[in-house]
Amino acid sequence: MKVGSSKGGKVCLIVTGILIAIVLLIVILALTVFKAKHPVTTVDSMKLEDVDVKLDIAKLRVDLNVTLDVNLSVKNPNKVGFKYSDSTAQLNYRGQQIGEVPIPAGEISSDQTKGFNLTLTIMADRLLSNSQLFSDVTSGTLPLNTFSRISGKVSIMGFIKVHVVSYTSCDIAVNISNRTVGNQECHYKTKL
Repeated sequence: MKVGSSKGGKVCLIVTGILIAIVLLIVILALTVFKAKHPVTTVDSMKLEDVDVKLDIAKLRVDLNVTLDVNLSVKNPNKVGFKYSDSTAQLNYRGQQIGEVPIPAGEISSDQTKGFNLTLTIMADRLLSNSQLFSDVTSGTLPLNTFSRISGKVSIMGFIKVHVVSYTSCDIAVNISNRTVGNQECHYKTKL
């Protein structure tokens, strides 16, 4: 019996060692290769699509509607897919929100960049009420800020789910004469 129990003890030690090695390998992979990273949102282009000016004589005011076509791309740098829920992107002028557009829920595969073509209607009354608008228009550059919040889950090895919220804030300069995006500086923040 002692011979059999000694053999069983060796098998038990070997199996335990293999299980510990597998767990360590999974933990090392989860903390290095499969570590959740924030998705990177970039404003690729912004184009003025429509400007509608109406004069309301009865109320003694001018109504202005401006529509922007915004091309946004989101890159998933993770080695696994990223599922995100309904999100939003905001457009701000000098700290004041002047537009918002929804980003529908979806999924981005590993190392994939997904493009979004968003149409944004500007709340022109908020834009026109800013005293610095005239000086910015005469200078030829309109300083804008985009802010997007994308919330979702990264599934690591099919059973570990990590909740990720990515905030992206981009300061952009729109060239008024040719209606293109000039300088763009983005800041990223992620909460796991």
